[in-house]
Amino acid sequence: METTLKRPVSPSAPAPAGTGLPSLDAVLQGLRLGDNVVWQVDSVEDYLPFVEPFVAQALAAGRRLVYFRFARHAPLVREGRGARVHRISPAIGFESFTAEIHRVIEEAGPGAYYVFDCLSDLAADWYSDLMLGNFFMVTCPYLYDLDTVTYFALQRDSHSHEAVDSIRSTTQLLLDVFRRNGTLYVHPLKVWARQTPTMYLPHTLEGDAWRPLTESAVVSEVLADLADRRLDAVARHDLWDRKFQQAKDVLDAYRAGIAPESEARELFEQLLRMMLTRDERVAELATGCLDLGDLLAIRRRMIGTGLVGGKAVGMLLARAILARQSPRIRERLEPHDSWFVGSDVFYTYLVRNGGWRARRDQRSPGSFLEGAAKARERILGGVFPDFILRQFAAMLEYYGQSPIIVRSSSLLEDGFGNAFTGKYDSVFCANQGAPAERLAAFLAAVREVYASAMSEEALRYREHRGLLDRDEQMAILVQRVSGAVRGSLFFPQAAGVALSYNPWVWSKEIDPHAGLARLVFGLGTRAVDRADDDYTRLVALNAPSRRPEASLDDASEHAQRRVDVLDLEANRFASLTLEEVVRRAPDVPLDLFATPRRGAPPILTFERLLSATPFVEDLREVLSTLARAYRFPVDVEFTLNVLPGGQLRLNVVQCRPLQVKEGGTIVAPPTDLAADAVYLESRGPVVGQSTHARVDRVVLVDPDAYEGLATQDRYEVARVIGRVTRLEPAGTRRILLLGPGRWGTSTVALGVPVTFAEIQRVSSICEIVKARMNVVPDVSLGSHFFNDLVEANMLYLAVYPDRPGYRLAEEALRAEPNRLPELLPDDARLADVLRVVDFPRAGDARALWLNASCIDQRVLCYLAPASAHARPAGEPVSAA
Repeated sequence: METTLKRPVSPSAPAPAGTGLPSLDAVLQGLRLGDNVVWQVDSVEDYLPFVEPFVAQALAAGRRLVYFRFARHAPLVREGRGARVHRISPAIGFESFTAEIHRVIEEAGPGAYYVFDCLSDLAADWYSDLMLGNFFMVTCPYLYDLDTVTYFALQRDSHSHEAVDSIRSTTQLLLDVFRRNGTLYVHPLKVWARQTPTMYLPHTLEGDAWRPLTESAVVSEVLADLADRRLDAVARHDLWDRKFQQAKDVLDAYRAGIAPESEARELFEQLLRMMLTRDERVAELATGCLDLGDLLAIRRRMIGTGLVGGKAVGMLLARAILARQSPRIRERLEPHDSWFVGSDVFYTYLVRNGGWRARRDQRSPGSFLEGAAKARERILGGVFPDFILRQFAAMLEYYGQSPIIVRSSSLLEDGFGNAFTGKYDSVFCANQGAPAERLAAFLAAVREVYASAMSEEALRYREHRGLLDRDEQMAILVQRVSGAVRGSLFFPQAAGVALSYNPWVWSKEIDPHAGLARLVFGLGTRAVDRADDDYTRLVALNAPSRRPEASLDDASEHAQRRVDVLDLEANRFASLTLEEVVRRAPDVPLDLFATPRRGAPPILTFERLLSATPFVEDLREVLSTLARAYRFPVDVEFTLNVLPGGQLRLNVVQCRPLQVKEGGTIVAPPTDLAADAVYLESRGPVVGQSTHARVDRVVLVDPDAYEGLATQDRYEVARVIGRVTRLEPAGTRRILLLGPGRWGTSTVALGVPVTFAEIQRVSSICEIVKARMNVVPDVSLGSHFFNDLVEANMLYLAVYPDRPGYRLAEEALRAEPNRLPELLPDDARLADVLRVVDFPRAGDARALWLNASCIDQRVLCYLAPASAHARPAGEPVSAA
């Protein structure tokens, strides 16, 4: 409960409010401002005799009365009586529903009176008693703080003990209402801060008066009869469990030829929305490759209730599609035994650890970052309910000491349109030690994933994508790490990212529709998290021997040198040199992955894997099969292990729609340009959609001036770039960002350490690489950074000013008026390093044009009349 009830209360204090039934007021010592009253009933008809007098008294006293209408039962308050009726559908989701309820309460202000429909309908819509309890635990204290008086109803014996206990512990009054032989009874179970000798006895209505049952024989007879008529203990199970038990019974009956297929199909569709997805495109995919038995199998490996999240759904669908549509790949797939922590557990954790209000405030563009840091602290220091801890412990018993990875799997993650790549955390657990140590490490990993849902990067991504007001609950996918124990280390032999469409055609021999892989030795983290201290192997899947590097010397220079592993001795994730891996795991087979060299350590080229095994053919089939099923390009994370007999085992651990747009052709640039009209010329790399468009603003980090900056000043340049790009609303200008080395690097010696949130409104980025720089542009295909570029439809370029065929007019750009001191006066001291140049220039009607072809791998940025190169009708001014 987020708000402790601290207001001092005297047992003899006068009651400022009432039920509208004077005799019942006498029993309860009246109602007080702040009271939440829960009526536990067998049917809504037994709630009405108490709602009507409460409403009549509130309106007669001139109170503001609000009625929340959301249930399927008949209305409790008639229209036109003077109450404000707010109709809200629980189908919009827990977070949106609760935020709207709180908005209305805040708008009504202190002292209002409220009537809620029967809360049990919320559990029916959300398929979760857990969320019903969470809703009450965040709403009751809010009402209490505003000195309101509120009526709720709850169907008795319809909800789990955990849900009822959370309501009982939070509310001020809990009253049991029942009938026996046509007689209505009220049995107060909790009346906070009030006490009389007979208050907690059952009361019956005699005439207009509520009389306590004081004779033991009568009380025991009434209550014993009530107990006999109540449902058995199974009815106290969560609504979720009852629904799945029903599904199991129907599936058994269908397989036995008793139940019709239509009944099984109807339950499949219900469970699909309960557990997998509410996105229609994803649901259509799931309907074609899963059945009711598959959903029940997922449930057997699920902790808590709610949705399993986008990352889990993507993995499950990919494996199901491959198993059904590609028998050859099905035989090569490594089995999975993943577990799923439902999204409802996340909200339960937030509610019970005081994080709900910060979460609610994050729905507003004006306050989405306020309170986030404090909420993260609460999450990292929070505790889990005992019933969840017991399920976590049982899961860890199943995995034993096998390494696991705790992965984010939020509702919106990995869907059509919003990938959230790299925005949320995933945490490896080496999973060594005693059971208590392993549980503690797992809980810390879950907390870290939960806390990442409130990181600034994740929240800015949601704000930029217009998702702040969408339900974004965090489920968790727990996977056994693919690989084997080798000495004191654990890792797969290879892993990586594969794209069904290759957006970088570095050779005429490459077919972009054949796909591409970003391949590493060891854990796949070096493939998805761009490593500034290392390189990966890029493989065009129709021409695997055609490398982006110009020569074998380049290939050797830019080969992978470090390997990510799980160190079982240290019980942690580690990045080691290849030489150290070989020393600590001398039996690791390298012949498929490394090329020996005379007098030097071997280098990871993957040549024999690509040429002497069916790996490339298998990966192409995986990608083409999934892309056909999705009817969309896909982005797949995978691992590869070679069994002792030489058989390959692929493990598809993640699959998401790839938001890439195909390159396309564009008009050729002019051939008669004056030399001083050309600002930039490049022969690649060019990654992204071919572009012919005006550039409204150039933001240049001067390579020479940047080289002389101290480390702290380099970080400050990155922050100023973020301020420049956010000066105007997204879409106002097309911005070309130019800077030395790698954009988004975490190593300031290698480039400019911006975050993606700081440059997400930019249309094109260009990396400047001069001969003296000890760095090459890192296209990073398949990495989180690359996926951000793709999702924003941002063009990636590189220019080597010292090489033939490349040009950067640095002196011309330095001579242009720098608008930085005018736009950001407080940052004017960096004007020699950071230049902001707008086009068209004063006195020059020519526009700056960017013509970039990903097919031809060429770029030309030049001045030309705007009228001669008019922007096509309807073209947006910004990819953002």
